[in-house]
Amino acid sequence: MTQTRLGSLYEAVINVVIGFGVNFTANFLIFPLFGMHISPGANFLMGLIYTAISITRSYVIRRWFNARLQAAAQRLAAMSGDQA
Repeated sequence: MTQTRLGSLYEAVINVVIGFGVNFTANFLIFPLFGMHISPGANFLMGLIYTAISITRSYVIRRWFNARLQAAAQRLAAMSGDQA
């Protein structure tokens, strides 16, 4: 069974929302170690930009893998049908 486009989008969004929380917290902990200090608003805006990029990336990769899996299943089914 293949994943629907909407299912892929849900998976990508949930994955990235969790990542956003981790990233937001990590920025406040890691940036000062490198002498960078950002405001909560700037941290949030950066997170939103990276979140949009990450959702797009996750969705495209999921759809690509889904298409490859479906194509492989169809090839396997065709090979099984030839041997029957």
